[in-house]
Amino acid sequence: MSALKILLVDDEALARSRLRALLGDCTAPASVVTAEAGDAVQAMSALQHQSFDAVLLDIHMPGADGLALAGLIARLPRPPAVVFVTAHAGHAVQAFELDAVDYLTKPVRLERLRQALQKVERTMQARQAQEPEKAEEILLIQDRGRTERVPLAEVLYFKAELKYITVRTLRRSYILDGSLNELEARFGSRFMRIHRNALIARRAVRALEKHFDPEEGEGWAVRLNGLDELLAVSRRQLGAVRDAIAG
Repeated sequence: MSALKILLVDDEALARSRLRALLGDCTAPASVVTAEAGDAVQAMSALQHQSFDAVLLDIHMPGADGLALAGLIARLPRPPAVVFVTAHAGHAVQAFELDAVDYLTKPVRLERLRQALQKVERTMQARQAQEPEKAEEILLIQDRGRTERVPLAEVLYFKAELKYITVRTLRRSYILDGSLNELEARFGSRFMRIHRNALIARRAVRALEKHFDPEEGEGWAVRLNGLDELLAVSRRQLGAVRDAIAG
């Protein structure tokens, strides 16, 4: 199994740093911290733009606390496993009522962290075993008075153009009514946001390279397999794209 993708959520940067170092020492199972957040708002933003296997979550934070955030995570289409990591032992009952996989108290010991990650791994395997085999996902696109079935597996990117969405495959482009936010909510495990106006197929990313845009100036762009066209990457999404290429 590939390394578990982890989101760290704690309002204390030092606590996140310590936990990240501890995760680096834990190799069975292996894990990688792909994002960090200091509060619930930052965490939900990360969860909407990336997919994670587990969230290591503090409870006492400014704004919405970890218990409230866990409730929001549970409502996601494909929620990651939640492991609470807190200095307070008194919330364990509430945590497990929210289907937390584990509850760790600070300071976290390496062996307890390893056990928690093993529980995450088993939880993921159990979910995959219970999921029925999915039929091939299809986009229904109205094209010149007829309806065309376009397999989602052929789509390389979705790009917002004024009031419609351009759907690009290797062979051609289509026009689709809808919004990128809707497409991201439906297909976020297979497509990633690289800009406010574009989603790309994760499997199709070939390279990230320097690029000059007449409107936005010096920046970065992705190149997709089979296409000469470059797609601009916003500064906000640059880290996520780099992680996708490295992974």
